Amino acid sequence: MTPAAGRAAMAFRLVLVAGLLLSLAANLPGHLSVDSVIALEEARTGVRQTWAPAVSSWLLGLFDGIVAGTGLYVTASAALLFLSLASLTRLRTRASWAAPLLALGVVLTPQVLIYQGIVWRDVLFANLAIAGFIFIAHAARDWEVRRPVVALAAAWLCLALAALVRQNGVILVVAAAVVLAWTARGRGWRSSLAWGLGGLAATLLLAAAINHVAQPPEVPAKLRPNAAALILQHYDIIGAKAHHPALRFTVIDRAAPAAGQILEQQAPKFYSAARIDPLDQDDLVRRTLWHVPDQVMSAQWREVILHEPAAYLLHRADVFRWVLLTPHLDQCLPVTVGVAGPPEMMANLEMVTGIEPQDQALGDYAARFYATPVYSHLTWVLVALAVSGLLLLRRDPADWVIVALEAGALLFVASFFVISVACDYRYLYLLDLAAMTGVLYLALDPITWPARRKSGA
Repeated sequence: MTPAAGRAAMAFRLVLVAGLLLSLAANLPGHLSVDSVIALEEARTGVRQTWAPAVSSWLLGLFDGIVAGTGLYVTASAALLFLSLASLTRLRTRASWAAPLLALGVVLTPQVLIYQGIVWRDVLFANLAIAGFIFIAHAARDWEVRRPVVALAAAWLCLALAALVRQNGVILVVAAAVVLAWTARGRGWRSSLAWGLGGLAATLLLAAAINHVAQPPEVPAKLRPNAAALILQHYDIIGAKAHHPALRFTVIDRAAPAAGQILEQQAPKFYSAARIDPLDQDDLVRRTLWHVPDQVMSAQWREVILHEPAAYLLHRADVFRWVLLTPHLDQCLPVTVGVAGPPEMMANLEMVTGIEPQDQALGDYAARFYATPVYSHLTWVLVALAVSGLLLLRRDPADWVIVALEAGALLFVASFFVISVACDYRYLYLLDLAAMTGVLYLALDPITWPARRKSGA
């Protein structure tokens, strides 16, 4: 690296370190929504509160046990992201001055400046996934020199945790295994297959071990293990009915005619493609949905998918449009600041609900971006595709890993076509962060035109 490039690389790292400090100064001890407070309550009491992934509250508990509160957790999560991004300079032999300028722009986006201070598992998931792929990129860079065991172990740990934090995060684990196999292809297909499958197995085994340790010791009898699946099924059958009024709930009608009549006549009135929450607004509809036997509800859901696929797909497409395009961003929880949670839990945790003036200023800052392309997942889809296309022209070992990150993020987004129940902006946060990571990586060493084919192509 030339002296000028070295200075640009140093400036890039300094911008990111300064960004970390700025984000922490602005947000500590962190912003908590209802989900965050429930997770902290679960961490402190050791009692399952919901069927959300246990690892989130477990990690909160580890940091809370060292320093009470969420400040240390927020610091560790943000540091993982910022320091991983700062290490991108080690992947390239050049560094342009565009990189620190773009890094400054990235740091000042609400998705980085503010989101890194929110205690949401979606933020932790994205940070872990980004760090995991950057570790693999470092391994790919050194692959022909030595087997970078430490980098791979760190990647597997990050990706194992990511897959536990969000279940559909396993898509990123598979993407990582594929790119690891591709990296190892130089010594033949057997070596490639061994590294790919070995990496996949190592990550999944590590995830299983961590998940076993992370489980809360006490689970109240009232919690239903299949609650998440049932919530999705409720939403899907009502959504299909809302899109196709002639649809009948024949399975429910046979098992519980009164329930079938209520759901067919009343539930569609409360349907919204933006989020499932309105279905809980009517006590009769809510009680009826949850009193239908689980096996009957599951059978009805399967029948809708198999026998009324058009209605199901119209509902799913409408829901996906909301989560991807967020046509009315204000309905999709674009950001949260301050602290809010169930009053009883807030009292147990000795926390106070409220928004401080500094928090309000952050919320106002984020609002300035709402009508801009910065706060649009579609923007970041296009950026991810553009980054991937450019890197495929060069095809260095680390380039393939960044392409795999972008592809994994896009597939992760696609999975919400079948699982989304709300349009919250945070659900696709990984997409924004992965696209930004790709931009910073590409800015460090821009591709010259025409791109030269590398020996690793």
